[in-house]
Amino acid sequence: MQFDLVFEGGGAKGTVFVGALEEFARRGHTFGRLLGTSAGAITATYLAAGFSVGEMLDALKEKDERGVSVFRQFLGRPRPFTADEIAGSATSQVLERLDIPFIPNFLESKIDRQLLGLMSYKELVHFFSFIERGGWYSGEAFIAWARSKLDQPTPGGHPRQLGNLTFAEFYIRTGRDLSLVAADTTARRLLVLNHRTAPMLPVVWAMRMSMSLPLVWQEVIWQEEWGNYLNRAVSGHRIVDGGLLSNFPMELFISGDPHVQAIMGPKISQGILGLLIDESLPVPGAEIDPTPPGDSIADLAPMERIIDLVETATQAHDKMVIEAFEQFVCRLPAQGYGTIEFNMTDERRERLIAAGRAAMSHYFRTRETLGMKGPDIHEMERALNRADRIAGRLLQ
Repeated sequence: MQFDLVFEGGGAKGTVFVGALEEFARRGHTFGRLLGTSAGAITATYLAAGFSVGEMLDALKEKDERGVSVFRQFLGRPRPFTADEIAGSATSQVLERLDIPFIPNFLESKIDRQLLGLMSYKELVHFFSFIERGGWYSGEAFIAWARSKLDQPTPGGHPRQLGNLTFAEFYIRTGRDLSLVAADTTARRLLVLNHRTAPMLPVVWAMRMSMSLPLVWQEVIWQEEWGNYLNRAVSGHRIVDGGLLSNFPMELFISGDPHVQAIMGPKISQGILGLLIDESLPVPGAEIDPTPPGDSIADLAPMERIIDLVETATQAHDKMVIEAFEQFVCRLPAQGYGTIEFNMTDERRERLIAAGRAAMSHYFRTRETLGMKGPDIHEMERALNRADRIAGRLLQ
């Protein structure tokens, strides 16, 4: 059976998707349209690019020359700020306006310059990046990794060379209907990025936008050469993780509203399946808190609080969707796994993958047992009405 697939965001927890997809393929199912947010956007893109589950498993195991997971590079130190960037920064303007009593102006200016110099030095550059670029970490390593993977030849040696393609070019080359979700914080709206809405946008930059967890990774500024979004000028707008507005927008595939379908494309599959990362479900054999804090800022409690705050604030909408369309949702265990746990051990990763495999198997066994080839006509009508209302509000 062919399904339109929806992948939720979840950072490193998205590893669970690979196990689920392995079982999905083993059962002979195929996919049509693909929709993803954050980690789900990465998974959806590589599926659209023709990556097999085996290739995805190999990618998850990649390590650098130090034996550290390559995904740890995603928590990269921001590049140094130039003198012009420091001089024109918001931090510099605040320091200029700040008048410290009993300190002469010339001495105060010298102190300001020293503080600005420190803010762009070593680990302190994270603070400057947080203030000036909207995120603690740089996403530059992610862009380099994403391009290299999309350019990677197939196991048979055939070239892919997809790393520099726009959505329009990617669709022509692959024939896959791929949509990635991001949030435009300048216009305060959800973006569904695909070959219909943003044909000139490079796919790797759409991935980067979608994975940019607010305050954690630097926001992306939409460049003029990327064209418009739905024929609207968005050059200079700040773009972040789509999960800020909806981490699991499966109603976009369910809705029959003409405006929604104009963005998402026609329905081409017999079914819809949403892959939801469920932190309430335990991963068999995995510890809840297996490692002490490490040597990275990513391991510090303040960063965990930021992530928890953002994730909590973005769940209200998705809970409503999940409750409305539970029959289309496969819940994948991820309890005890962290959003930026990119240094998980091989054993923890394998347990998470196995949990995804088992969850997908359970989902289809349940469907088969209950004879759930699809909801009855009345159920479908009610679901469509709910989807139209929810999707309409989301895309307003």
